[in-house]
Amino acid sequence: MGYMNYGFDDSNQSTSPDAVLRNGREILLQAFNWESHKHDWWRNLETKVYDIAKSGFTSAWLPPPTHSFSREGYLPQDLYSLNSAYGSEHQLKALLQKMKQHKVRPMADIVINHRIGTTQGHGGRYNRYDGVAMSWDERAVTSCTGGLGNKSTGDNFHGVPNIDHTQHFVRKDMLNWLLWLRNSVGFQDFRFDFVRGYAAKYVKEYIEGAKPIFCVGEYWDSCNYRGSNLEYNQDTHRQRIINWIDGTGGLSTAFDFTTKGILQEAIKGELWRLRDPQGKPPGVMGWWPSRAVTFIDNHDTGSTQAHWPFPSSHVIEGYVYILTHPGIPSVFYDHFYDWGDSFHNQIVKLLNIRKSQDINSRSSISILEARPNLYSAMVGDKLCVKIGDEMWSPSGKEWKLATSGHRYAVWVK
Repeated sequence: MGYMNYGFDDSNQSTSPDAVLRNGREILLQAFNWESHKHDWWRNLETKVYDIAKSGFTSAWLPPPTHSFSREGYLPQDLYSLNSAYGSEHQLKALLQKMKQHKVRPMADIVINHRIGTTQGHGGRYNRYDGVAMSWDERAVTSCTGGLGNKSTGDNFHGVPNIDHTQHFVRKDMLNWLLWLRNSVGFQDFRFDFVRGYAAKYVKEYIEGAKPIFCVGEYWDSCNYRGSNLEYNQDTHRQRIINWIDGTGGLSTAFDFTTKGILQEAIKGELWRLRDPQGKPPGVMGWWPSRAVTFIDNHDTGSTQAHWPFPSSHVIEGYVYILTHPGIPSVFYDHFYDWGDSFHNQIVKLLNIRKSQDINSRSSISILEARPNLYSAMVGDKLCVKIGDEMWSPSGKEWKLATSGHRYAVWVK
């Protein structure tokens, strides 16, 4: 049902998070990877804030900032302690202050599907939260993961206590914590982790209460495969992500896992995949572009975890696609800072072209070619892009080559 909202005017939505989500000119940097906790991270990022701002990023997604049972931050325990493996509370606040000076919005990684208990309770499980701020008893944990709460409203995150968001006291405490992150700590945007684990209506409630400027949810499940082959039609996959966005009242965007799955197969000589049967882009971007956060890799799919990595020899073509297309692009730290100056500079050039041609989340797109070794499209009437081995260029003297590289070219008017 969600894609019926395609292109609707958010300005009529009184609860829409301010005008930034409406104009769709967000550019995200995922400012960490799976190993960042080993590297004095808040200090490291502080040295890069100027470059992040100059490159054109509006928002930098930081790793989970609170004390966690695991050093990466995804098994939170004491949510009000900002001393983590990434650095001290003092270092974090210095980083956030510098980001504010350079007008880069800090995005907090919100891990509220599961939380590690501090003491053993019912059934001998660690399902009580004693001795820390936000102290809960076993009622805060779902009955399916060893607590005395209600059944989960989503998919279980196995092996750890899952939080029961149906409980009023849980939601009240969660909202107070999110308000604290916004108003006292200085985070402006939220990334919601593992949103399959609890009903989308709770995300809607938290956004309405805490009023972050921009939000994105991680709704990640498997694409449609036949054996090991990715199917051409991924409509049911993108519809599930759209249904989740709908469940938040359209207040959150979502990572476009459909586009990632299709794009990383397409660039291996199957570029026909990049046009759906209706002639649109085949991911969430094709149905609800203002709510699609496109990306190539993240700390789970790439980095040292490499659960579902983009083919490394084609990463730049991946960025050419997402940085010239509608949707809201997100760039991964490793590609931007660890793959060398040439890579960094190619991405910056694409970001500059996006900005100069005013490509945004709602830009129009006309797909001109989608053959095995050639993809071309015109975006927003002012940009043409080609990916693949075949020769192609837009007709007309008004088009000027803006950048080109291995298997890609971009022209502007």
